[in-house]
Amino acid sequence: MNASFTNVTAVRYQDSFSKALTKNMIVIVLGISINYVNISLIHTFCKHQIFNTNPRYILFIHMVVNDMIQVTLSITLFIISYTIYKLNVSVCCILILVTLFATENTPLNLACMAVECYIAVCIPLRYCQICTIKRTLMLIGLIWATSLLSVVPDLFITLATEPLDFFHSQVFCVRQTVFPNPIIIKKRDVTYLVFLFIVWLTIFYTYFRILFTAKAASKDAKKARNTIILHGFQVLLCMTTYASPLLLSVLQQLFAKDYNDFLFACYIIVQALPRAISPIIYGVRDNTFRKYLKRYFLCGFRAH
Repeated sequence: MNASFTNVTAVRYQDSFSKALTKNMIVIVLGISINYVNISLIHTFCKHQIFNTNPRYILFIHMVVNDMIQVTLSITLFIISYTIYKLNVSVCCILILVTLFATENTPLNLACMAVECYIAVCIPLRYCQICTIKRTLMLIGLIWATSLLSVVPDLFITLATEPLDFFHSQVFCVRQTVFPNPIIIKKRDVTYLVFLFIVWLTIFYTYFRILFTAKAASKDAKKARNTIILHGFQVLLCMTTYASPLLLSVLQQLFAKDYNDFLFACYIIVQALPRAISPIIYGVRDNTFRKYLKRYFLCGFRAH
């Protein structure tokens, strides 16, 4: 949940031109591929009422839109670190804050989707009463409100502790340079621990409730369990950001010459890979969504 994992963006002069070009091309191609699939998912969702009236798909498409924002901004910041290099602090603040919102929304959204799976399998008779469109939209609002409460204090602390000239200066655009106060780091660590506990508690609870409540022979139950396992794997990748500062510090000591390459690998694993898994969970594994999605994925957005 680290901004755009901008602390993994490489310092420009440490990479040769060919290596820098290769890394940027990989990031751009990966980002375009992920966003192309996500746009196909959004188009499919909007074109068919069977999806936009279903709480499960509403939560999913919210995560898809959220991932598009996160991927686009993280790639933008990555490219800026190699090209423009320095940005105005005010502009950088906006980019970092929006990316933080999108990044912190992902595990919260996954937790909510796990709860929806649990209700569908373990309390099917009350599903329609509990999982309504209105409540789903309110839940999405709660996700954003939670992220706002987590991120906005960073801005307020910086406004209160830094001189006005700081916001007109040029800096290398990472979270640590635009929000330098040590209090922010302590606040972030506490917030991450709370998020980590809540999300993993939700994932484990829903998985084991489905495991022991639903009949073993139920195809829907098995699919729900597999879906939550994928949620758990996706959350695990998102949560690796928590351990990244310590891990990268050790790697910097042991492999100083190859440090930028480790940073790049961490960027791909922590930021890109979780966003590539999302379409697989519902876009490919879900029979209903797959039936409509294949009309647009390879053939373009033609009318049917």
